[in-house]
Amino acid sequence: MTKPFELSTGIIPAMVTPFNEREELNEPALRAMTRRLVAAGVHGLFCLGTNGEFFNLTFDEKVRIAEIIVEEAGGKVPVYAGAGCAGTAETAALAIRLEKVGVDALSVITPYFLAYTQQELISHFETVASSVSIPVILYNIPARTGNALTPKTVGQLAKVPNIIGIKDSSGSFDNILQYIDQTPDSFSVLAGTDSLILPTLMAGGKGAIAATANVFPEAVASIYEHWKAGRFAEAEEAQRVLRDLRSAFGLGTLPSVLKAVLNYIGVEAGPARRPVAPLTPAADQEVRQMVENYKRKGLLADL
Repeated sequence: MTKPFELSTGIIPAMVTPFNEREELNEPALRAMTRRLVAAGVHGLFCLGTNGEFFNLTFDEKVRIAEIIVEEAGGKVPVYAGAGCAGTAETAALAIRLEKVGVDALSVITPYFLAYTQQELISHFETVASSVSIPVILYNIPARTGNALTPKTVGQLAKVPNIIGIKDSSGSFDNILQYIDQTPDSFSVLAGTDSLILPTLMAGGKGAIAATANVFPEAVASIYEHWKAGRFAEAEEAQRVLRDLRSAFGLGTLPSVLKAVLNYIGVEAGPARRPVAPLTPAADQEVRQMVENYKRKGLLADL
């Protein structure tokens, strides 16, 4: 059966991983979260990323999370799963396991902790990509990993048949422009910084892997739909909806603010895993006030 979607385009929520109060995976909440996002009209689902706390999950938990999301998505939208680990062998092993689970594509973050040469990064991604038959999306987030993929490196990796795109979370629009310039039109450059969704689309990018889509799936998806239809003023209006939420992310350690907002609107996200702490009382008050402001404007409602 041909699946009714195009890979690596549109708005793909960077899903949080819901936990219970014991910081264990909350499977019913994950199923409900998946159904909510699919029903909202997003163009894909991305699990096991930074906002999904991949760095604080076991191998088996990652596999189980992917299994649940693949089951609940039911082929309606593509499922992207983060396979990136600190080493090449571990990343390849997880990639192979996730492919068996049935995900449609993999996201592979740059290795972290050590500073690697561009050739070492190229070899890493080529090895991981060759271990699977499904598409691979590169993930550049140098502030977290200490390793940045240069535009020249991305241009070289774009020649690997199953490396089909990159999520750029550098926060630099110039970096996105250079990635677009160095890669063919068939290669998808995706914004990983939510404030750059519309600028990326206008510049020739294909979409975004967006954390704010956990909270505003319809609004974020509409940025892409309006852009695609040439309704640029409407797309810009939808982009502006995200500003206050994006600005609030700095009130706590990732993804504590995002999870707090979801909990407040009735999406069961639970706490972040330690050592990430709950919001301070002052930060919590700011987040609650932001949520109330959104509700007064008719942009958020309790579920």
